[in-house]
Amino acid sequence: MNLATAAQMRELDNSAIHRRNIPSTLLMENAAREVSNCVLSLFEDPPGKKAAVFCGAGNNGGDGICAARRLKLAGMEARAFFVGRRERQTEDNREMERRLLEAGGILESFDPASEEQDAFCRRADVIVDALFGVGLHDEIRGDARSAVRLMNASPAPVVAADIASGVDADTGRILGEAVRAAHTVTFTYAKPGHFVGDGALCCGELHIAEIGIPRDLSNALVCNTFAVTKEEVNGWIPRRKRDGHKGDFGKLLMIAGSIGYTGAPVLASTAAVRSGAGLVSLGVPARVYEIIAAKSDEAMPFPLPCDEAGRLSLSAKERIMERLSACDACLIGPGLGLSPDLTKLIQDLIMQAKIPIVIDADGINALSDNINILRKAQLPPVLTPHDGEFKRLGCDLSHSDRLRAARAFAAEYRCILVLKGHRTITALPDGRAYVNTTGNSGMAKGGSGDVLSGILTALIGQGLPPETAAPAAVWLHGSAGDLCGAKLGEYGMTPSDMVRMLPYVFKDYS
Repeated sequence: MNLATAAQMRELDNSAIHRRNIPSTLLMENAAREVSNCVLSLFEDPPGKKAAVFCGAGNNGGDGICAARRLKLAGMEARAFFVGRRERQTEDNREMERRLLEAGGILESFDPASEEQDAFCRRADVIVDALFGVGLHDEIRGDARSAVRLMNASPAPVVAADIASGVDADTGRILGEAVRAAHTVTFTYAKPGHFVGDGALCCGELHIAEIGIPRDLSNALVCNTFAVTKEEVNGWIPRRKRDGHKGDFGKLLMIAGSIGYTGAPVLASTAAVRSGAGLVSLGVPARVYEIIAAKSDEAMPFPLPCDEAGRLSLSAKERIMERLSACDACLIGPGLGLSPDLTKLIQDLIMQAKIPIVIDADGINALSDNINILRKAQLPPVLTPHDGEFKRLGCDLSHSDRLRAARAFAAEYRCILVLKGHRTITALPDGRAYVNTTGNSGMAKGGSGDVLSGILTALIGQGLPPETAAPAAVWLHGSAGDLCGAKLGEYGMTPSDMVRMLPYVFKDYS
């Protein structure tokens, strides 16, 4: 799903109005129609229901004023509250106020001290948020902040026009305070702020509405941010060859494990098998080989030289390189631990490998002192850090713009970055970024990342380009988590449960 920035939407609107001579008020009427239809759909019998509509001075406010008129004409007790300074009303906003007056309504000035307005909003059956729209980039203050708090204090569901007020449309950052919408009706394209950052938590159910922008104009828009949905994944995952053998479905090498961390390699390798991989070889420290072998039925563990602490030693490199030459994809990192030998080993493998490499967990931590090694890789590596690991790589997330941070890293180090977390972001070196739409908080448990790395390596091994395999794996991983949440509940589900759900996730692609 394409996601458009605020600047792109302004350009698109301007093109429709000035190049195609579509009246701006017609676009506003169409937008208001979609917002009011969403409101009306919430009730079996809308007439008599109370609606509080909060309107700003801009064109988003004009959408709200127009929606209030439509709701009034549909028989609802709709009151429109103007928040802001009257002298800042746009021309279209004033026109919608005139039409509201003609219909017998009034655009009331919002008074945060008014007990009567407060009481109406708290008794309302629905609230419409049309304060700012996608053009907001500064923190909400004054009366607008009071209006946001009143909307959030009301027990009524909030329907936001375009985007919840207080959410930066491009980053999902909360600008001081934001409306928590139950529904958002956005126009023409969804925006990044609907899916990333805390903005995703304020969106509620998203409805994408056409408002009369000519299709050729909207189709010509070049987007570089995408929300991953089942439709995209269905186009990426290959169907199994009817006459295929195990060699056709990927030969994987996984380098993982150490004393105290024997679960990570098992989770990763089992997830890879459950994701369709034909052959999975699992290189582990000799001191934990027997433990991991006992836990592995389908994957094929083999012992590698290690130190006294049970961590791989540099002398394991020769055997790893021999195996690597016969494989299609490699995973490095789950449960490896840290040591000078491991750091040297991982960095050498990154520079010398001629097949795609996925770097996870301690594989990422080994790069923290020499991240420039990534630029020496023969193929763009795939990194899968969570926020803590990302910060250890020297990256700053304090500005609450995970999209920008992920894009900058992928471009600078010529890698594919999977920045894990709520709404995981996959960033590619060419500037494209994919935002995931599946998953739940039950997945926030140790071992979940190992499952993801196994799925991802399996998809690459089966022939998916890493830039496609990464967002697909994240979506599939989240889907397995959602199945677990639905069946077991988010408290009790485990990463092992997610592995067991993978066959059901992949069933449609058999």
